[in-house]
Amino acid sequence: MSYSKEFLELLDSVTAKRPRTVIDHILKHGFITTEELKDQYGYNHPPRAVRDVREQGIPIETYRVEDSDGRKIAAYKFGAFDGHNIQKKSGRTVLSKKLKSELVKRYGSKCFIYNETMPEQELQIDHRVPFEVAGDPEGELNPDDFMLLSPSANREKDWSCEHCQNWQIEKNIEVCKKCYWAFPENYSHVAMKEVRRVDLEWEGDEIPWYEQLNELAKYVNKDIQTVIKDITKNYKK
Repeated sequence: MSYSKEFLELLDSVTAKRPRTVIDHILKHGFITTEELKDQYGYNHPPRAVRDVREQGIPIETYRVEDSDGRKIAAYKFGAFDGHNIQKKSGRTVLSKKLKSELVKRYGSKCFIYNETMPEQELQIDHRVPFEVAGDPEGELNPDDFMLLSPSANREKDWSCEHCQNWQIEKNIEVCKKCYWAFPENYSHVAMKEVRRVDLEWEGDEIPWYEQLNELAKYVNKDIQTVIKDITKNYKK
């Protein structure tokens, strides 16, 4: 694929290792997948590496492909570039261990989305309102502006946010503040869709209840989410 001189100059201006890796791979192969970023280059959170490229004003498109096991995963390629859509967000604040410790102190060592308790070192700090929309606040960082996520929750949030119209075009902070991905404890939409979510977890003595639900789901040939909805509807009646 051929690129304009101006676009190539923009690509050449990026010297940091992580975004440089993404850029060079796409230039050579036309795209890069989350599987390649993780397995070939060792980036355990691939969307972060892609985000580094976007923050240099380089348009990146996300789409789906199949990985080596036939599962759907994200792939990234350069988007349309007209020379006027450069929006660099340099100087991104490094999220400190102190901030993470404060979040753990307040909320415990668990994922804000899945409520899953896990070792502190496995949790990732994320902006409640995506950095691409709000940037970093001025002055000292406020823990209220951040959340702790498991790697899988962070990937799911990234995917949903990247495909949200507000993230792509409008960049209205107030819209994000009412989103499930920013404030799962108090939200009115999920990436601008009229959706409500509940993430349930069974543990210890509760596991047999889950197994019974799972067996029931198999018996009626439905997924377990549908069975739980049916039970809720019948309970209301």
